[in-house]
Amino acid sequence: MDYKTLPLAEWNESHVRCWLESIGIKKKYVEKLCEEEVTGPVLKDLDEPFLKSMGMKGGQIHIITLKRNELLEHLRKNAGVDSAQADNPSIKASEVLGSKITTNDDKKRVKYRNSAVSMKANAPTEETDSALKALSIKHPESFHVTSYQKGSSETDNSGAEETGKEHTEKTMSTFCRRGSRKSQSLHENTVESLTLSNFRKFKNEDINFKYVKNRILAPETGVIDLITPCHEYKSFTTAAKLDRPRLQAKFACEVIRYASACMNVRTNGTIHFGVMDSVEDKGWKHGQIAGIPVRDRDIYVDALDYIEKCFEPSEQEAARNCIHPPIFTEVIQKDSQEQYFVVEVDIEPSSSTVKGKIFQVRLPRFNEHSNKVNFDKIPVLYRRVGTKSEPVKNEELVAFIQGLQEKDVRREKAESSSNEDPMEISQNLGRKLSVLFTDGKNYLNDSLLYILVTNSCGKEDLKSVNFLMRMNIFCVFDFDEDSNVSGLYAKYKEHHETRPHFLQNYSNESKMSTTEFQKHLGLFDHTSWIFCNGRSDFLGDAKPCDEDTWIRTKKKYLKKAISFICDEILPKGSFVVLFLLLSPVEKPIVDTFQEFYTEMNGMDYIICIAESKENYEKWANLAQASCNIETLKQRSIVGMKLSHIDATIQNMMPSAIHPRHLPVSTRGLCVLPTLEEEKMSSLEILCADQCDDIKLDLLSTKEIQEIEQTFHQGRKVSWKNFWLADKGSCGEVIEREACEEVHKILDDILHGNRIRYSVANLKIFHQPGSGGSTIARQVLWKRRKDLRCAVVKSSYPIATVSKHAVNFREYDENDIKNSLPVLLLVEDYDEDYLDELKNGLMDAMAAPRSHFSKPCFILLGCKRSNVPEKLCKVSPLDTVAVTHKLTDQEKHLFKTKIEKFKKQKDFKPEFILTFVLMSVEFDETYVREFVEHWKEGIDFSSPVTSLMKYVALLNSYVHGSYISLSHCEAFLGLGAYTEERVREYDFKNNLSEQARVIFIELRENTTCIRSFHIIHYLVAKEILHQLSGSQPQSQIAMKLLQEKVLLNHRFGREEFMKFIRDLFIRRDKKSRGDNTDSLFSPFIEHVCKVEDCEKAIEVLKTAYECLGKDAFFAQQLARLHYNHEKFEDAEYWAGVAKSHLPNDSFILDTEGQVYKKWFSFTVDKKMYEATPGGIIQMIEIALKAMKCFRAAQQAAKSEIDSMNNAGYFGEVEVGCRLLKLLSTLEVFPRNTQGEHSELVRYLLTDYIPEEIKKPWGNLHSRLKGLRQNIYNALDWISEDLSYFQTDKNQEKQDEDAKEEKEENPRKWLKRQSEVYAKFFTSEYPMGENNAEPETQLVRRMNIYKYGGGSVTTIFSFLTDSKEKRSVEKLEKIINFYPDDPQKERLEDIDLINYILCHITLACLSPGSSKLLPFQTLRKLSNRFFKQRRTAFPASAHFLLTLLYWPDDALDKEPNPDNDDILISALQTMKRMHDIKVKNIAPRKKKIYTHFFLGKGSGLRKIMHKTRIDKLIDGSLNERRMKWQHGDVWNIGKIRDVLRRVSGWTENGKLFVQGHVGQIHIVPLHYDSVPQGNENVTFYLGFSFNGLVAHDIQVNK
Repeated sequence: MDYKTLPLAEWNESHVRCWLESIGIKKKYVEKLCEEEVTGPVLKDLDEPFLKSMGMKGGQIHIITLKRNELLEHLRKNAGVDSAQADNPSIKASEVLGSKITTNDDKKRVKYRNSAVSMKANAPTEETDSALKALSIKHPESFHVTSYQKGSSETDNSGAEETGKEHTEKTMSTFCRRGSRKSQSLHENTVESLTLSNFRKFKNEDINFKYVKNRILAPETGVIDLITPCHEYKSFTTAAKLDRPRLQAKFACEVIRYASACMNVRTNGTIHFGVMDSVEDKGWKHGQIAGIPVRDRDIYVDALDYIEKCFEPSEQEAARNCIHPPIFTEVIQKDSQEQYFVVEVDIEPSSSTVKGKIFQVRLPRFNEHSNKVNFDKIPVLYRRVGTKSEPVKNEELVAFIQGLQEKDVRREKAESSSNEDPMEISQNLGRKLSVLFTDGKNYLNDSLLYILVTNSCGKEDLKSVNFLMRMNIFCVFDFDEDSNVSGLYAKYKEHHETRPHFLQNYSNESKMSTTEFQKHLGLFDHTSWIFCNGRSDFLGDAKPCDEDTWIRTKKKYLKKAISFICDEILPKGSFVVLFLLLSPVEKPIVDTFQEFYTEMNGMDYIICIAESKENYEKWANLAQASCNIETLKQRSIVGMKLSHIDATIQNMMPSAIHPRHLPVSTRGLCVLPTLEEEKMSSLEILCADQCDDIKLDLLSTKEIQEIEQTFHQGRKVSWKNFWLADKGSCGEVIEREACEEVHKILDDILHGNRIRYSVANLKIFHQPGSGGSTIARQVLWKRRKDLRCAVVKSSYPIATVSKHAVNFREYDENDIKNSLPVLLLVEDYDEDYLDELKNGLMDAMAAPRSHFSKPCFILLGCKRSNVPEKLCKVSPLDTVAVTHKLTDQEKHLFKTKIEKFKKQKDFKPEFILTFVLMSVEFDETYVREFVEHWKEGIDFSSPVTSLMKYVALLNSYVHGSYISLSHCEAFLGLGAYTEERVREYDFKNNLSEQARVIFIELRENTTCIRSFHIIHYLVAKEILHQLSGSQPQSQIAMKLLQEKVLLNHRFGREEFMKFIRDLFIRRDKKSRGDNTDSLFSPFIEHVCKVEDCEKAIEVLKTAYECLGKDAFFAQQLARLHYNHEKFEDAEYWAGVAKSHLPNDSFILDTEGQVYKKWFSFTVDKKMYEATPGGIIQMIEIALKAMKCFRAAQQAAKSEIDSMNNAGYFGEVEVGCRLLKLLSTLEVFPRNTQGEHSELVRYLLTDYIPEEIKKPWGNLHSRLKGLRQNIYNALDWISEDLSYFQTDKNQEKQDEDAKEEKEENPRKWLKRQSEVYAKFFTSEYPMGENNAEPETQLVRRMNIYKYGGGSVTTIFSFLTDSKEKRSVEKLEKIINFYPDDPQKERLEDIDLINYILCHITLACLSPGSSKLLPFQTLRKLSNRFFKQRRTAFPASAHFLLTLLYWPDDALDKEPNPDNDDILISALQTMKRMHDIKVKNIAPRKKKIYTHFFLGKGSGLRKIMHKTRIDKLIDGSLNERRMKWQHGDVWNIGKIRDVLRRVSGWTENGKLFVQGHVGQIHIVPLHYDSVPQGNENVTFYLGFSFNGLVAHDIQVNK
């Protein structure tokens, strides 16, 4: 039995199976449920966990539970017989399952109906109301579905007199509407945005044609011209759910009535089922496409078998011919997997079929009482009257039949005229293609990027895709899994370097920042090729899958990839998405379109190309779910041969196909293919024939003038500027005299007599706006045919740049050793970057171990500086300074150029403002007057003026700052996308006249984001000054921090936020070319100076809150507070900073500085009025400071990217100050000799004076550790300084370091050691036993006092200009030690210092009577080798290298033990050095060579570097340059005192003969080691990194 006729409790597995199939559950799940013996009672209690345990997915679970609950709800509330259901088996499931009992609409016939039947008919409809209400509450997620399935109405189109229309359809829809009232507003919102839809072509069963849900078809129509079909709509949403007999009767009734009406008036027509036909329900619009579910198509097809039963026998065949079979047109809806259709029946009464015939029908009606189909007893003649099918009235019947002959004649005429083929006008697709790609210009915009979306490309098509090889393709979404084997990817990678990816690679699961993720993917380096459906040839887990699996598993990654590209990487208007449909289309490529369409707010920047119309139509019909099909057509090229497209687009390219060439060492040229060039992506390569591919004839005079004016307005010079000047198409680029200086230095590097290293340096320091970067590029342009030239993209890692530079040098060269030198321009570099790049290149060239006749690489550094002359003096031989000051010759050139500009039509000085400012040397008066004139008429209240203020604020205080175009658009409320592209969006048109004058565009090669800045920072400063007026700058900054639109805007956000941070945090540093070393950022210092400290604090607090509560803003607040003596607030903000970054050594150091400053302030200002309690507080603050500094020391050890030694310096300074404070207290009186005996006794023993025993209870233990803590810090500093020349700490700008500590740390250490030691040089508690710890301590403190306490202070005697004084002090220090140190064992550190004193004294006074014999010193130092398990400091091992280097006089007999000692010391030093230097930039870890091997023996052979310095003539800078270039080794006096050591090279390594075996020596410059195996000589240096070889020469 049918499950619909049984109560639910009686359903078996088969009944449940039928029900599951009827609601659309997948077959595999239906089978599983049957296997689990799910019957009616089981179905009633099914829950989600059970369904999940069977492997059922969420969507299927949702449907099954929703429909089951709906069924139960109907059963429970059925027909007012809730309680009687169990007792009355006559109430069947069919009455509550939605089969809907049908009644007649004719009032006359209702009267004769059985009253019981009427009651049955009405009951379910009443209950449907409450049932739907219950459903809408229980399942809000199904609301929308419910409303369009059940909230529609089907009206009776035949009027009151029609006898065949049924009542229940209307009744049910009326009650359903009541239930869906709550969803009405939802529908109205949806309907507001509905768009018109096209009809399916008459008689055309196009499988690709689709309707889009909720689109609107044109209103129903009456007779038009007999050939154009009239249309009638039926919602049919309720009837579609009826069982087979009822549904067929209903469908046949509507079709046959409509068909007979059309045939009788001889017009074509189409009746649509699934389209809304009434406006009674406000939730729907007339003609709105809803669609109906189709369980079985045969139901509808077979329903037309009623034709034979409804028409008279003589008309049946004709009716069959006129009524076409149903066509099922799919209704699509974005992001929906449910399948709905519009069922359409075409009526075509051709004249040959219907001529002379009339068609009367008896319509079928399903009788609920008899449960069978009845037919109208009297046949009715229908006709089309307007939009309705109405019966012909009896009184009009004769006239209608008489008029048929005329209708037949009209039909014949209409058919004959429609059969004439209209002339098909071919589209001008070439012009359309040109307009789409060039926006009406003559050529493509080469600044636009393209995103390609494509599918499988055949062999023939591959011949016609050359245009893609010449376009700027950013990324490709490729749906061809064989693309790498035989498709587009295989061809593309023959021409371009690519990065293959899968969709999931774009998901950024590791949560990198946008910039990091962009670099990780290699975007902007190479084309990213995204295999959207896996790769057939890939060995990993990325296999292709079918459509359903793709939608389930990969579509989410597609969304992420497209969102990331459109939301984070490419701003609107900077790219075009090109759909290239080369094979039949599947749904995933349509999903890609829909995602791009949504992200890009329309079709403005989307183009589709399809040679096959069939492929396009399938794509367009599916894509119309998102976009109107007419809009798609406007943006598509369909039917044009791919080869024609290829040729047409290539013809639109702004450049010709022209191979690029590089110079070679043989003075010829070699070709540089694009693929090879892209492999060196970290270099912007300048070819010998750069720009020769530009089609000059395409550039108009106006465009050339704009290129020239843009440069002279302030934008960076381009190669095109030089090229156009060389061609005579525009004026020459003025060459400043500094350019000639650079050429001279360059020639000297290439051809001079200096020592040849593989990498040479040449630096240009220039004031901003003085033309320094133009000079650098002019040099490259002029040298491009003699040298290989490139600009380094500094965003790339050093290793990558080095690798690419070496490949660039060696590319296509036969003789690699004699390859042309490479000239590399590094702009706005960081000193660390340049040093690391130099080292990286030297290491790369060290591998071949060649000696070069010319440098392999010349690094041309170009850097902005406010004091270029000062930096030039540091290294005058290889540095050029460029200032605003012009020579007379330069002034003449500028004047002449301006005169030429004035002759141009419509010329205004502001068009070339930077050039004009340069010509007047950026005169302050000129700049001030210019800005005064510029601001006339400005609207101070406009957003554009606010924007100018913000940019001026950033440009004034943050070097190199800019604001992205995207930020500007967002701030001004502009957008580049419109519904229809009426005009090209132009940002500048929305700026005020003043903004257009001062803003200049900046374009970085690492991003697609266009940016703007003010033409010059001096102009920005003056604009900020004049625009701020009475408004202080702090207020402008506060307003900027409140601009959420700017702070939260996604494009270029990281760069913008960095500039904001720098505005508040970044300090000026002379080492970076700034005028001063500032304590705070220049902006904060300005606010403090011009306004007040409180304003600066307020603005920093606001910045802290608005910028994500950044720890470093809290740190700056702490510093600002303690510098203005607000110590409690400073303590609070230091704590806040520490709470964010508890292990950051710089923040911990700042906390220490808070207490240090607080302690100093309290001692200086309040000491005279201090109470005992106040004293305790002072000591507590000092001890807190020292504790914080020790925490900073520990944190610094674990930081591998910085060497923060500030914690040690801070602890020593506070400790010494605290000792000084304690020494002034009455409780620690001095003795008669003025020594601090009482204080020393307190600090070094258990002794505590009675008067402080209790009050200082918490302090004693900490104060008794004071001496050791200071000693440990001093010892660490000393050891640290022994590694490096002077290690200025520039890692982060957190501390106020005194100048001496930064500039001369050795001097600082010596002074602090003396201060520290003087407190402990008391006679007490000196006892008679010299071995007592206290005695040794006081002795050590005396040694400390005179400078013998550490390696650094001992070596500092060598730099003292008064040698005699140094000798006396050293001899005095040696006197403090026991007469026989071997007998009276010294502590390790004392022994190290004792031996170091001898070595130092021997350098200053070789004949001193205090010196021990060399062999004795060797024996003493032997302890450091024998006790290897003890962790000795590096200085101990350094001593061993000095003492155990083979000595001609002493080591006549080979001794392998001495080799063991030497090698062990060298290995330990190397290990300790590597730990010490971490990952620090080379510039900050230059190893200092303390001693050289001289002629002589014993201590006399050890020669300190200062002695060699004294043999070099010239100033300090000149001496430094001679060391740098190796010229010192050519000085005769130096050669006379130093010994050359003999050695040999093997495989690029340097060795010498030790006592017995070989010893490895580190070369100072790796590239100085000769290639192959050679005998060599060199000078030997001793450093804390081991033995170093200088001036390596091959034996001749």
